[in-house]
Amino acid sequence: MPSGTDLDLRFREAKVSDLAAIVALLADDPLGQSREDAGTPINPKYLDAFAAMDRDTNQLLAVVELAGDIVGCLQLSFIPGLSRLGAWRGQIESVRISSAHRGLGLGHTMFTWAIEQCRARGCELVQLTTDKKRPDALRFYESLGFVASHDGMKLAL
Repeated sequence: MPSGTDLDLRFREAKVSDLAAIVALLADDPLGQSREDAGTPINPKYLDAFAAMDRDTNQLLAVVELAGDIVGCLQLSFIPGLSRLGAWRGQIESVRISSAHRGLGLGHTMFTWAIEQCRARGCELVQLTTDKKRPDALRFYESLGFVASHDGMKLAL
């Protein structure tokens, strides 16, 4: 079976017409099934969020296409900061590969692309969070060189 680097992948900025496919990817695992709404018509909250990201030049919602089908997605946020001598950070969120395409190396290829986008924007650090209920994701991120150097916390509102 070909690896992610051998496949004809296309990375591009998401369009509003991609939203149904993106939401389906977000809902394509046990955690996502309980917190996403993949029904039709598309929930207006997704449309509002997409519009906000589309207006913000420091947000990049990206999709990965294979043979014209969307098989992955992620969101990059470019965050200015004062710490680390005013360093910019790239925050990677909402990473998904379709369950039918996992294990082909697409995630590694997608992260290589995402990290390069952060470099191109002048980021000095790339960061992400992962749910503690996703131990495979943690191992994957560590295999890419990410270090669990901080504990993240969230407060649901």
